[in-house]
Amino acid sequence: MRTAIITHPYCRKHKMTEEHPECPARLDAISDRLLASGLDIAIEHKTALKADTSHYALVHDQAMIKEVMDKIPNEGLTELDGDTWLCPDSMRAIERAVGAGILAVDEVVAGKLDAAFCSVRPPGHHANQSTSSGFCVFNNVAIAAAYAKTKGVERVAILDIDVHHGNGTQDIFKDDHSVLLCSLFQHPFYPNTAIENHQTLINSPLSAGADGTELKALVEQQWLPKLQSFKPQLIFISAGFDGHLEDDMGGLKFVEQDYQWFTEQVVEFANSSDCLGIISYLEGGYDLSSLGRSAVTHIKALVEAC
Repeated sequence: MRTAIITHPYCRKHKMTEEHPECPARLDAISDRLLASGLDIAIEHKTALKADTSHYALVHDQAMIKEVMDKIPNEGLTELDGDTWLCPDSMRAIERAVGAGILAVDEVVAGKLDAAFCSVRPPGHHANQSTSSGFCVFNNVAIAAAYAKTKGVERVAILDIDVHHGNGTQDIFKDDHSVLLCSLFQHPFYPNTAIENHQTLINSPLSAGADGTELKALVEQQWLPKLQSFKPQLIFISAGFDGHLEDDMGGLKFVEQDYQWFTEQVVEFANSSDCLGIISYLEGGYDLSSLGRSAVTHIKALVEAC
């Protein structure tokens, strides 16, 4: 029952080009739907901490960190890659986007929370060790997972359900067998990384048009057996909701009930094992209506089951 939403007003200050899909309204869509659902009174509300360079350096090269900081403009926008920009207030958002996961880890490891949803932006799972890309500046979930290991957590699982492959997270952890990464994604599709699998890397490509039936099959046949053998002490979810039927950023056909089912499976596993808890991080989701509905369905499943 101890579930929190962690966010910060500064996460709305990060802005990119006019009509860019990764916009401040995404967080408003979630908070508005949360309030309308009445669920807001059933969860704790926490303010994201301010992260610093030492946190970014857990997974990113110093040269990359310096490049991002040096590119924060005094006015206007600075381009990081073809679809990611920085504005004068971007660093304020980045600090809190990363800091939300740091706080979540501290709270869960201390036994104060069972679950947390980090409602923050910019997202992170396309940022690799040395490069920002795909709307992502620093890899929020990877930093939080690495931070958890500094707090004594020996085995971490990251479950990525975004319509796009979590290539940055894979790049960071593919050789670290203390981190299990399971990533589903539309294929072929951006970012078009080569599909590889090994003991602690489970990639689950889905064809355009795949729906909840395919989601359930891969979770039951691939992910849950691997979780049971790996026995993670902490579970992270890269919660992208752009696989929704109404989100034209991709071509999958998930609906809210699919995100509910997935969350319930993760919670059931966590509750039946020695797992400390679940930390979920907002990634994609660009149709505002389906994003709000899906995120709140996901949070509700955490609240009711944890």
